[in-house]
Amino acid sequence: MKLQRLYSLTRQAIDYYHLIEDGDHIAVGISGGKDSLTLLYALQGLKQFYPKQFELSAITVDLGFGDFDLSPVKELCERFSVPYTIVSTEIGKILFDTREESNPCALCAKLRKGALNEAAIKLGCNKIAYAHHREDLIETMLLSLIYEGRFYAFSPSTYLDRTGLTVIRPMIYVKEADVIGFKNKYNLPVCKNPCPVDGHTKREYVKKLTKTLERENPGVKDRLFHAIVDGNIEGWPEILSKPTTEVIKES
Repeated sequence: MKLQRLYSLTRQAIDYYHLIEDGDHIAVGISGGKDSLTLLYALQGLKQFYPKQFELSAITVDLGFGDFDLSPVKELCERFSVPYTIVSTEIGKILFDTREESNPCALCAKLRKGALNEAAIKLGCNKIAYAHHREDLIETMLLSLIYEGRFYAFSPSTYLDRTGLTVIRPMIYVKEADVIGFKNKYNLPVCKNPCPVDGHTKREYVKKLTKTLERENPGVKDRLFHAIVDGNIEGWPEILSKPTTEVIKES
């Protein structure tokens, strides 16, 4: 995927769901993975020509596993002139040493989000951008169906009333395959996830299931995606001009 295509898909989501307004200060959550670095590229580029003025800060929550070199991410942020903050925590120690969690993902996510929100507030941000892409949206819906028995997927924007922050997800129209292509084309400085359960979760199971469904039923991911965006899911914002299938479908 070329940079211009990334800008186009990201801007569509921002415009359709009104994710950015004049004067926003957006904290970009940077895990060090391909998705969050692609999001940083997208927002930093859009900032140069988007009609609404906004500021960016980048934040990484370090879980404290050790051997997590973030210097390449720091260099990228410096090149983009985006302030970068690393929040040091002991979340890894709490999960695996103190509590010895066998299924740590939910608690880890809660602790990470808490640390990220706190850092964003200290920096004066009013929004946090997550790098969830199209497959993340589909997988979340399937996880909800399989394990909770309900049709649900995260919203393009979510207001957190306890903090006053709004979470936005500008990459929901971007395919994971295109993120991978973008990472390779632009040599993104990806940092390996140090979590010991990475790749051994329910989400990883659903990711593999989705690939199998697509292989056996070509086009199923497109249909699942549109079932979500057209599904009137509770908590999703209304859009003034709904995009057509042709507009948001990847080429």
